[in-house]
Amino acid sequence: MPRIKSAIKRVEVAERNRLRNKAAKSRIRTLMKRCFTLADGVAKGEATEEALQAAVSDAFSKIDKAAGKGILHKNTAARRKARIAGFVKRTVSPSA
Repeated sequence: MPRIKSAIKRVEVAERNRLRNKAAKSRIRTLMKRCFTLADGVAKGEATEEALQAAVSDAFSKIDKAAGKGILHKNTAARRKARIAGFVKRTVSPSA
C-alpha cells in the first residue's frame, strides 16, 4: 500500500472509477440484451414496436454517454450501436 498522500488518493479514486465504469458497462450490456429480447418479441408479436424503440433509444443514449466519458472507446460504442440497429432491422423488418 502506498504511504504518500497523493498515491493513497489515486488508489481510492482509481477504485471508485473502476466500480463506476463496471456498473456502466454492466448497464449497457443489460440494455443491449433487452433490445435483442424485445426485437424477438416484436417479430413474434409479443411486444410492441414502441417499447422496442424506447429500449433502443435508451441503450443508444447510455452507450453515447459512456463513450463521451471515456468508459467505452468510441469505436466500441459505434460497434455496439451498429449491432443493436442491425439486429433490430433484420428481426423486425426482414427483407423478403
